[in-house]
Amino acid sequence: MRIAIEGQRLFREKKHGMDFVALELIKNLMKIDKENEYFIFVAPDVDKCLHDTDNFKIIELDGGSYPKWEQIALPKAVKQYNCDILQCTSNTAPIKCSVPLIVILHDIIYMESVALFRKGYSMYQKFGNMYRRYVVPRVLKKAAKIITVSNFERGRIKEFFGLPDNKIVAIYNGVGTHFKIIDNTKQLAQIREKYSLPEKYFFFLGNTDPKKNTKGVLKAYSDYVKQKGNDIKLLMLDYEEAELMKLLKEINAEEIRKDIYLAGYVNNTDLPAIYNMAELFLYPSMRESFGIPMLEAMACGTAVITSNTSSMPEVAIDAAKIINPTKPEEITNAIIELLENEDLRNSFIEKGVKRASDFSWQAMAKQNLRLYKEVLNGATVEEKYGVQMMFI
Repeated sequence: MRIAIEGQRLFREKKHGMDFVALELIKNLMKIDKENEYFIFVAPDVDKCLHDTDNFKIIELDGGSYPKWEQIALPKAVKQYNCDILQCTSNTAPIKCSVPLIVILHDIIYMESVALFRKGYSMYQKFGNMYRRYVVPRVLKKAAKIITVSNFERGRIKEFFGLPDNKIVAIYNGVGTHFKIIDNTKQLAQIREKYSLPEKYFFFLGNTDPKKNTKGVLKAYSDYVKQKGNDIKLLMLDYEEAELMKLLKEINAEEIRKDIYLAGYVNNTDLPAIYNMAELFLYPSMRESFGIPMLEAMACGTAVITSNTSSMPEVAIDAAKIINPTKPEEITNAIIELLENEDLRNSFIEKGVKRASDFSWQAMAKQNLRLYKEVLNGATVEEKYGVQMMFI
């Protein structure tokens, strides 16, 4: 097979969720598949995190803006390199493509009626939502297979678009093997110094997307400080000072600014140490399609507080303290309970390490490879070319 994989943003310096999923997929396919040929299409940027191998060719495709790159440059390159199949990794894909298409659809939050102009979204996020709302329904009609990342999201996508059972499959994400318990105190001290971390902290990976529940976490932490003091700080990564102050003003909690540490963007290789040193990991999102950070924290031996919504109970099962994310007081109470009940906290740590071990990127890559074979080998020549003609 000649397999094309879209990795448009993989060379950008500051990678986020979907970028890491695509990167892990490709790296693990490199390990397990020495037979098929792969063509990885990326946009030019500074972080050359992938390199050619005997059967993997990394192609920098300079196609302009994201929509132009995806809708024009990518399908043209797929045809030029005579690929048999195209997999797109980040929620969208070309509307017209000359080969069977597999789409990884992480979630469909942007299809919800409130998502386009929800308070808290930047203009960039709003434009992205409008683009996806236009593209995704058209792509899904033509896609050979759709991959999503949890059974919760599979059910939601299937119902929303009225898809047949055999068109959409759930394949769980994995956890990087570098996320583990670290006993090397020197290594931990180096990371603490590098990012000027406080001695004790709760770790929260918030951002400006309302689904991350940043305001709820700030309310919960403010209440915690009022009840128990500020000996344990709140650590946030890659969050803007102006956005933080805006939220603190909204909840009348500007006095806790001194207790919040903004560490900026953290390299993925440094994250395990940060998880390891955290007192607790806070992940009370309003909605997640999977929740990789939750498993990363578990693998690092850190107790997790997460939500009773969407996919989070499916992924966590009984390995995290589960709360209602719409009630900040439940977050506060969970923090206090886990800090004061050492046996309960240790129980979640033990269960978390075990639960995280159930997920691997290699297993995810193997399932994707089986799907490539199913899409191509499961069709007759007539069916295959019928699909191609329909896509043109």
